[in-house]
Amino acid sequence: MPMNANEIETLIKEALPDAQVEIRDLAGDGDHYAASVVSEAFRGKSRVQQHQLVYEALKGNMGGELHALALQTKAPE
Repeated sequence: MPMNANEIETLIKEALPDAQVEIRDLAGDGDHYAASVVSEAFRGKSRVQQHQLVYEALKGNMGGELHALALQTKAPE
């Protein structure tokens, strides 16, 4: 069963409480999303480390319930 955008946002905000999260359903199928995540937790981290934090927040759902997630991450300006 696919994840919905609210579930994805909730998981990310549980792990990164200060995060500003925007989720878009790319294909209308509940399997392909794009996420923009802004969090202070990303400051000083590489892009790979930032994405790893988001994937960890998804608690193993990436590749299972959530097929594809295009990520844009950054620290607040």
